[in-house]
Amino acid sequence: MTNLNDIKQFLRDNPGYKKVGPDRLSNRLDCSYEMCRIALDEVKSEEKESEDLDNKNTNIISEFEKFLNMNEISSEDVTSVKFWQTQSGQPRFSVVTKNEKRPFEELKNEIEEFAARFSKRDDRMYPVIIGDPVMYEISLPDIHYGKLHDYSLEEIEQQFIGVINDLLVKASGLEIEKILLPIGNDGMNSEGMRQSTTKGTPQHDSAGWKETFRGYWHLMVEAIDVLKKVAPVHVIVVSGNHDYERMYYAGDVIAGWFRNDSSVTVDNCDESRKYFEYGENMLMFTHGDNEKPADMPLIMATEQPEMFARTTTREAHCGHFHKEQVNEYRGVKVRFIPSICPNDEWHKKMGYAAKRAGQAYIWNKSRGLEGYLQCNVT
Repeated sequence: MTNLNDIKQFLRDNPGYKKVGPDRLSNRLDCSYEMCRIALDEVKSEEKESEDLDNKNTNIISEFEKFLNMNEISSEDVTSVKFWQTQSGQPRFSVVTKNEKRPFEELKNEIEEFAARFSKRDDRMYPVIIGDPVMYEISLPDIHYGKLHDYSLEEIEQQFIGVINDLLVKASGLEIEKILLPIGNDGMNSEGMRQSTTKGTPQHDSAGWKETFRGYWHLMVEAIDVLKKVAPVHVIVVSGNHDYERMYYAGDVIAGWFRNDSSVTVDNCDESRKYFEYGENMLMFTHGDNEKPADMPLIMATEQPEMFARTTTREAHCGHFHKEQVNEYRGVKVRFIPSICPNDEWHKKMGYAAKRAGQAYIWNKSRGLEGYLQCNVT
C-alpha cells in the first residue's frame, strides 16, 4: 500500500491504528515511514476540524434557543429564521412567526444548515486555485559519489533515492507539469583513475574509478525513472570542480540511455553554464566555483540577452559550498544550494559542519518562485 489516500482510508476503517506511531503503521502496511506520518497527521487534523464544526453548530443552536426564551417566542410559532455573525463572532437571529406552525426539529435542521454554510466560508479564507500547473525543480548538488566517509555506496544511493521520494510525497498537492533535475555539481568525487579533482587536488575515494562512474550514472537513471512517473523530466548536466570531465561523459551516457524516451530530455551542451526558461522565469545553473556571485546577473544578461528580456524572475543556482546561501544582486537571486553529502575525515578535522538537506523549488509560470520543500538527512 503506497498511496497516501489508501493509508488514510485504512486509518478511518481501523481507528485503533490512529493511536500507534508511524513506525508501527509503516511495518503493518509495508510502506514508507514519511508517508505514514503524513497520513496520521492529516486524518487526525480532519477529525479535529469535524469536531470543531460539530461544536460550533451545537453552540449556535443553543444560542438560538436562548434567543427564543428571552423573546418569549415558542419554537412552534417560528416559520423562518435568518442567521449571521458579527465581526466579533456573536450570533444574531431574525425570526418570522406566522399562524402556520412548523416542527421544532425542522427549525433545528435549518439552523444547522445555516451554521454549516457559515463554517465553510470561515474555514476557507482564500480561494483555492485549480488548474494552476507548476514546474518542480529537484536540486541535489555535490553528492560526491565515491567519496570516502562513514557510508557505503549502497547507503548513499538509498539516501539519494529516499530524498527524491520524500520530496515527491511532500509535493503531492501540487499540479506538476514538468520536473527540472540538475545533476552533477560534483556528482562524482574525483576525475577517476587519477583520484584527484580536475585541477589535481588529491582525493580519497571509496571505490575504483570504473565502479564509481558506472554507479553514478546508474543512480541518476534510477532517479529519473522515479520522477518521470510524475511528469516529464528535463535533466541539466552541470560539471563541478571535482568532476568537470567525467560529468560530461556521464551526461552523454544518460542522454543516450533516454534517447528514445519522449518523457525525458537531457541538456549536456558544451557550455559550462546552462540556462532554462519557464514562463516568466529564467534560471542559470553553474557550479559556482569560478564566477563571482555579484557578476552573475551581468553574465546572464550577456550570454542570454533575449531570455533575460523575456523574463521577470531570474535566479542563478549553484553548488560547491554544501550549504545554503542566498543573495540578491540587481534583482537577480544567486542561490547556493545545500548538499546531502556526508563529511569526510578532512572536513571533520577542519571543523566544517553543514546541515545535510535536499531542496525542491516550486516555480509558477507567471508568479515566479512560490516556495521550496526540504528533506533533512540525519
